[in-house]
Amino acid sequence: MTTKIERLSALLGEHFGERAKSIVIDRGEVTLEVAADDYRSAAIELRDRAEFAFEQLVDVSGVDYSAWANREWTRERYAASTHLLSIANNWRLRLRAFAPDDGFPVLDSLCDVWPSANWFEREVFDLFGIMFSGHPDLRRILTDYGFVGHPFRKDFPVSGYVEMRYDPEQRRVVYQPVTIEPRENTPRVVREANYGDVGHG
Repeated sequence: MTTKIERLSALLGEHFGERAKSIVIDRGEVTLEVAADDYRSAAIELRDRAEFAFEQLVDVSGVDYSAWANREWTRERYAASTHLLSIANNWRLRLRAFAPDDGFPVLDSLCDVWPSANWFEREVFDLFGIMFSGHPDLRRILTDYGFVGHPFRKDFPVSGYVEMRYDPEQRRVVYQPVTIEPRENTPRVVREANYGDVGHG
């Protein structure tokens, strides 16, 4: 007897064939990976074909695979992971595509396929630096307009590149290079004598 997700996986394999770079079932979830060039067309087919009927885009998240699983990664670095829901068929799918150029990662926008992609793609752009071609208003959504870099990239420094403060002479907020020295904080645990002993009270 096949499970619902095995049925979905088989349907995806039949329909997408060689366009599916991989179809993986893991932890009760199905992930379909397609090439960047097929990302938007695959999304339209997943929405419009009755056997899939993914009416709703739930989330788009960025992923930086530069140091995946603590081993060297030999593929593209950045991917968009799009989470879809079919209410009609009662199943979920993760659609993933890797941006082909690590130096300037770009994927097609899905805003005209599912309008809910709008703010999620802005978030991915802001935090990971992945551009979405065709997005109607691609600008930062969580960081400040003058923010430098993309804070969810694995090579982004923990303390950032710039800090801001109020300058009373200029009577405005100014940006300056970070003045915090990198340091390692080790928590110090202090317990009273005989802590945890039976009968200690």
